[in-house]
Amino acid sequence: MVKNLKNKHRLDLLDLIETKREIVTRYDVARIWGQDGAGWEYVGSEGAAGGLLLIWDESVFKLNNCYKGKRWLCVEGVLVKCSFNCAFFLVYGAHDRDAKLQVWEELSYIAGLCQVPGCYMRDFNEIVHMKERQGTGVLPRSAKEFKAWIQDMDLMDLPLTNRMFAWFRGRSCSRIDRALVNLEWLEEFLETRVQGGPRRLSDHCPIIVEDKKLRGGPRPFRSLDSWFTHEGFLRMVKEEWRVLGEI
Repeated sequence: MVKNLKNKHRLDLLDLIETKREIVTRYDVARIWGQDGAGWEYVGSEGAAGGLLLIWDESVFKLNNCYKGKRWLCVEGVLVKCSFNCAFFLVYGAHDRDAKLQVWEELSYIAGLCQVPGCYMRDFNEIVHMKERQGTGVLPRSAKEFKAWIQDMDLMDLPLTNRMFAWFRGRSCSRIDRALVNLEWLEEFLETRVQGGPRRLSDHCPIIVEDKKLRGGPRPFRSLDSWFTHEGFLRMVKEEWRVLGEI
């Protein structure tokens, strides 16, 4: 779920996975949202398995396009207040490796189709580091491939600020629920944070993505540590700085 940028008690966008509903109606949305002015899109379940639902405040987010897959849902549009073109991806990860690779390939294609900053949320059913799954001694092949996909997409994995794990079943626990954003997203929303909400009946904790204030003033300069280890980098900077001084 994504919270309002100014009022943390109001939701701007709510996501649900495993809805177990083949069809979602306006009545269903009204019962969940509890107020007027909601837009929504969904991926129906297959019987009692799966199902995805995104609900948003239409005064905050204006939908332009919607794309759907068996295990993902993408809404592309504009955050009205700041005229920010973006896309929200709701993901319900597959279990076997081949299906996971297919989901990531589909997400890559849709991201290229949208060509806007994106926020990828929810259950990817995969870890990135061994510490994200209790009792894991070896990082599986699919985890390494997932990490490579994140890097290829130039996404940043936002850390959970208040807990280690977000999925629990018996003695097993892991961090398979997450939020990924790209640099363009963080340049607009500098203080994007992710928290895990209280777990109730579900195996999953709610994932809350929020930004405490909108960006103001000029964008900050950002650099990578690897730049400073590259041979000739400092020489290039000095030369460019000299040329700018002569203009």
